[in-house]
Amino acid sequence: MRDPLVLARGICRSFDDGNESRLRVLIDVNCRIDAGDRIAVVGVSGSGKTTLLHILGGLDDPTRGNITWPALGSQERLRPASVAFVFQMPSLFPALTVIDNVALPLVLLDSTVDASARAEELLMKLELSKIANMLPDELSGGHAQRAAMARALAAGPRLILADEPTGQLDGATAEHFLDCVMAVIDETGAAFVVATHDETVAARLETRWSIVAGRLNDDAGSGQDS
Repeated sequence: MRDPLVLARGICRSFDDGNESRLRVLIDVNCRIDAGDRIAVVGVSGSGKTTLLHILGGLDDPTRGNITWPALGSQERLRPASVAFVFQMPSLFPALTVIDNVALPLVLLDSTVDASARAEELLMKLELSKIANMLPDELSGGHAQRAAMARALAAGPRLILADEPTGQLDGATAEHFLDCVMAVIDETGAAFVVATHDETVAARLETRWSIVAGRLNDDAGSGQDS
């Protein structure tokens, strides 16, 4: 059996609430992510979806518990080669065109892959070629989200974590865009974890994790590690 990409045991995360007490966001979360997994993380606003994604990708540390990346290596070396994020808020570099934003992970990695050619290929596959030479402040919110997804895919990561990646798209556009994204991900076998309020998006992914009162429930019975 292959090592999991991510293995989390007993993860808790709490924050100061400003009133000399602690707000418990995640409580005793156990989960694993394997290559090729397709996971939707659902829950009401403020339930901890974003916090969980940040911990799974090594952007944040749990208050208690243990998280490792057996098949990926140390936390310090996860990004941008092994783990990629699509954040809920705009994250494109404002001084770079869309194509240069998409190429950036490969440039940072000093990859032997032609960064510009790879960026151009991804923008074509995601049907974004027409915005390739635009700056971020010239984009709609929906186009900015889609460009950020293209950037996340550029280096061929083994795990993609996306926080409401279709939040600014209408239903039909979101469905079509997800088709394009999944086609690219299927080529690489990467795991895809999406925090979403969109039931249509959640239904497209094979596994569903629900966060309720800080606790993670695997609705399919297969995602949680025992």
